[in-house]
Amino acid sequence: MLRLLSRFRRATGGVAATEFAMLLPVMITMFLGSIEMTDALTCKQKVTGLAATAADLIAQEKNVTDADMTNVFSAVNSIVYPYPSAGVKIVISSLVDNGAGGGKVVWSSAQNATPRAVNSTVTVPSGVIVTGGSVILAEITYPYTSKVSSMLTGTTNLTSTFYARPRRSATVTRSAS
Repeated sequence: MLRLLSRFRRATGGVAATEFAMLLPVMITMFLGSIEMTDALTCKQKVTGLAATAADLIAQEKNVTDADMTNVFSAVNSIVYPYPSAGVKIVISSLVDNGAGGGKVVWSSAQNATPRAVNSTVTVPSGVIVTGGSVILAEITYPYTSKVSSMLTGTTNLTSTFYARPRRSATVTRSAS
């Protein structure tokens, strides 16, 4: 019996296979997690770019029409490629200083979302709107569904907000086509 136990103790032929079998799930999880993290960060970067682009395109104008808004929404939707653009929620609003450190909505347009109510108050970070000034506020919400974890977690909303000061006038006005 002692000889059998000593022979069993010296046998190492299956140790590598056993260790590999124990480590494989951890390695697969780490690999898929790194892919998932990279994909999510790339998508978040695109969402931030969407907000910046939307605000910047509107801030370059003196007056914005319905056709201009449609063009901006189309441009923003094309930036999100290769991710699907079907669920992108875009709200673009013009805010003027309300004298109390916030902004009052002058006009608002939206795609796949509800525009902000005219004359409603928006809390704005300090220093964004100068006294008597205005800004364009772009808000993006993107329903991100990962390829790897969609079976486990579902959809996560990625959001981004961007403020841009009008360049060619004190405020950007809005008119129908």
